[in-house]
Amino acid sequence: MAIPVLDHTGALGGRPAGRRPAVTYALIALNTAVFLLGPAAGLNPLYGTGQTRICAEQRYEQRWGAVPAELLAGRPLDAEQLAEAPDPVPGCPAAPTPGKHPALSVLSALFLHAGWLHLLGNLLFLQVFGATVEERLGRARFALFYLAAGSLATYGYALAEAHSADSTRVLIGASGAIAAVLGAYLRLHPRARVTTLVPLLLFLPLRFPAWLVLGLWFALQWWSVHAAGPGVAYLVHVIGFSAGFLYACTLVTRPPRRSD
Repeated sequence: MAIPVLDHTGALGGRPAGRRPAVTYALIALNTAVFLLGPAAGLNPLYGTGQTRICAEQRYEQRWGAVPAELLAGRPLDAEQLAEAPDPVPGCPAAPTPGKHPALSVLSALFLHAGWLHLLGNLLFLQVFGATVEERLGRARFALFYLAAGSLATYGYALAEAHSADSTRVLIGASGAIAAVLGAYLRLHPRARVTTLVPLLLFLPLRFPAWLVLGLWFALQWWSVHAAGPGVAYLVHVIGFSAGFLYACTLVTRPPRRSD
């Protein structure tokens, strides 16, 4: 899959010169700070090392991540439910999290990431596409859009997995919110050129229209919903992207024009 590295919409008149995407930068900084301070980065000595850190990471995600069964029940999983839940880390049984508010965990989960690749991949897409969407929506509305779309994608996934084994798995990551940004970008600037690195061509930088890059990305996520195993909640990406695209449809009456 091509990797986006630069959005050319701003250079073509989509974003006024000197207008900084403050919310996009703030989201990137906040996601990075949360990751570096948490156990997944392996840099905070408070979480220990080796197996101790791995178990701490699982407890951390259980406490701050979104669990579909908790969202639908409105309360944290109890010890009996946790005993029946899949144990992703041998030797690290999940512990109850009294005082956890599932509705708030939908928001906190948006700022947690499982590793460096998970974080950097999400932030790359946010950096490339977020600024242009933020300029179109405005800072306050973009911030609300980001959080609302991410929450909607998480709840949508919870409903879809209500009766599956994944209903007790922890869901973390900004992917649902960022997928909504991609969907909105596709609707607002379908013909904008995006510079991408193509792995099959030795990462040669090429420029493609956004409708091709993001359309292929969405198709891959849709296919992965049925083809991939546990580990990545691709349905969150599909729901978030669709929500962002549909919301952007309310902002425009025709595809935006692009000047060369």
